[in-house]
Amino acid sequence: MTLDDLKQQLDDDRIEDYLRRIGAERPERADGAALRTLQERHLRSVPFENLSIHLDEEIRLEPKALVAKIVDARRGGFCYELNGAFATLLVALGFDVTLLQARVYDGEGRPGIPYDHLTLRVRDVGGGEWLADVGFGAHSLYPLAFGERGEQVDPDGTFRIQEATAGDLDLLGDGKPQFVIDLRPRALRDFTTGAWYHRTSPDSHFTRSLVCSLRTARGRTTLSGRKLTITEEGDRRTSELATDAEVLAAYRDHFGMHLDRLPDDPTAK
Repeated sequence: MTLDDLKQQLDDDRIEDYLRRIGAERPERADGAALRTLQERHLRSVPFENLSIHLDEEIRLEPKALVAKIVDARRGGFCYELNGAFATLLVALGFDVTLLQARVYDGEGRPGIPYDHLTLRVRDVGGGEWLADVGFGAHSLYPLAFGERGEQVDPDGTFRIQEATAGDLDLLGDGKPQFVIDLRPRALRDFTTGAWYHRTSPDSHFTRSLVCSLRTARGRTTLSGRKLTITEEGDRRTSELATDAEVLAAYRDHFGMHLDRLPDDPTAK
């Protein structure tokens, strides 16, 4: 699906539905300040979660389906879903968006599979270019200046975009490699294989873990299986939830997600 195709996905009512979901007003101009607000509100409203994999739900990389999951079902998703839906909103609001594929570095500094991650290169109406991302879990709260090669200080850390091999770019967070970005424009359907791998392969960390995480005004709340971790102003509290009812209540109260059953927890097997 091309940029022109994305422009046809959301009418004014659906744009307003999406903005209401993330608690944002419709910006007057598609400028850098508006993008900054939209990314922050998205990260504070829509959780990063991989529950569909463990609920045996279909994951459709189609803009209207992705928006419906976030807006109507009030769910979250992983990178393909979150950044795919966010790109659809941004295009509808007048931003120029390029979908880029990236490979996530593991703990030993090795990049993952092609199409490991979907990230966004966004141009605003003033010509500013930004790396926007609402689908990488713990990431920068605000978009990063795409052309800046020095350190960029963000509430969630210090980031740097630097030249890599073969014309690619590396993103570093607090000095650690996060992912390597291929600058060639992609279509949403190009990420189908990566999404399939991450929801089916035993080597994918998504099939081996269960996570739901949301950036909050004071920190972050994460539910991994039955372990609930709440971080506020650097103070971290972890508790084990004893019953299914407590876990379902945590999804509801902390993430606004009303589930009728628990996802399978691969760590409990």
